[in-house]
Amino acid sequence: MKKIILAGGCFWGVEGYFQQLKGVVDTSVGYVDGNKKNPTYREVCDGTATHAEAMEVTYDPEIITLENVLDQFFRIIDPFSRNRQGHDIGRQYRTGIYFNDEEDEAIIKSFMNHLFKDQIKRVQTEVKKNLDYELAESYHQDYLKKNPGGYCHVDMSLAKPEEKK
Repeated sequence: MKKIILAGGCFWGVEGYFQQLKGVVDTSVGYVDGNKKNPTYREVCDGTATHAEAMEVTYDPEIITLENVLDQFFRIIDPFSRNRQGHDIGRQYRTGIYFNDEEDEAIIKSFMNHLFKDQIKRVQTEVKKNLDYELAESYHQDYLKKNPGGYCHVDMSLAKPEEKK
């Protein structure tokens, strides 16, 4: 199994989207790339903590490759938007890919260069080593499963039927 952290705006929708995909073994939501240990949701929202809302995905690379994970991620975000996804605005809604395995960095950058070609300089999605992913509070975990009518900026229908569990 492999893991990667994806920040794509509100973490509820990003998690909900990835939970439906074949090869995704587990997900969690949390905070990444910030200025303090153990941030709270309130601190992230009010700017006391400088983290991005993020989702950690554990996936089986025999079923869904890192490139497939990235393809899915870029379907549901606007990579050219800075500190905003959908109606959510603020530093905590920035987009990013935070890798754990050093060898993933080259794969990510190559994928993005191929996908965006001459538009790569416009891309606002950061690519960094994961140094500090921390779980969000328990009420955020599996939020859309617990609250089916909950707010979500992600279009869940962007996953093709053959890609879903």
